[in-house]
Amino acid sequence: MTTGAGLRGRDLALALLICLCWAFNFLTSAHALQEIPPFLFTALRMAIVVLLLSAFMRPPPRSQWPRLAGIALFTGVLHFGTSFLALKLAGNLSSPAIVTQTYVPMAMLLAWWWLGERFAWRTALAITLSFAGVLVLGFDPMVLDQPLALVVMLFSSLMVAIGTVLMRRLSGVGMVDQQGWTAALSVLPLLAISALVEPHGFTALREATWIGWGGALYAAVFASVLGHGLFFWLVQRHPVAQVTPYLLLTPVFAVLLGIVFWGDRPGPALWIGGAMVLGGVLVIAIRTLQKARPPVAKVTPEV
Repeated sequence: MTTGAGLRGRDLALALLICLCWAFNFLTSAHALQEIPPFLFTALRMAIVVLLLSAFMRPPPRSQWPRLAGIALFTGVLHFGTSFLALKLAGNLSSPAIVTQTYVPMAMLLAWWWLGERFAWRTALAITLSFAGVLVLGFDPMVLDQPLALVVMLFSSLMVAIGTVLMRRLSGVGMVDQQGWTAALSVLPLLAISALVEPHGFTALREATWIGWGGALYAAVFASVLGHGLFFWLVQRHPVAQVTPYLLLTPVFAVLLGIVFWGDRPGPALWIGGAMVLGGVLVIAIRTLQKARPPVAKVTPEV
């Protein structure tokens, strides 16, 4: 594993490609959600992921099935389902793209409470800064128009934070297996939720155009398989905390796409609050990287 100061050359280009794949997913999904309801759209995305990865998936160790099922519930079903619901409710790309990043400080707090992990006061300040940024962002007129969307965004971030903590104890399961089985275990619950809360969903799916189906295909191929596959490849070569700061360009790209292609008009509150959220996440990533680096050995000069 590389332990340099940052990504360079090809690896930096791949990190930027991941950011672009994930940022465009906000735009393509927002268009698709105008035709297909959120939970059914998520189920469709997961089904496509299973089809793409089924030939490469291996059964996980028997002891890991309960944890994998928990990851599927919190990440595959509750996070992705409610994140697309929030995107549809919000009516903009900017606020969902930024608020989603709060899963990082949430995961830190959950790891402290659940796993007994400790963090220094600087990390605590960064966590506080991120959550304070959400409060500031919430006063933007674009967000105030749909306050429920902000609540759903935060719930979605909490769900993926729980899934992230569960992943830390997952063993003997590779990236393809984890992604494939998470998707496979998510499809039926997502279809069940859609049948309950989206009664006309299957009618909408039959009437969907290439925009709806194309959005689901993009989410599965580029956001899930390609984006997460490249991320897994990068973290095999670099510490996770070294890759994370570059991925903060995802919400930046998504905001720009929202302004250019979706008609977003962020006000000062969203710019300031967004900077606070992303700034806090960046500090957490830097602090985590510093903590992960081995201490430099002190050389005692010969006398």
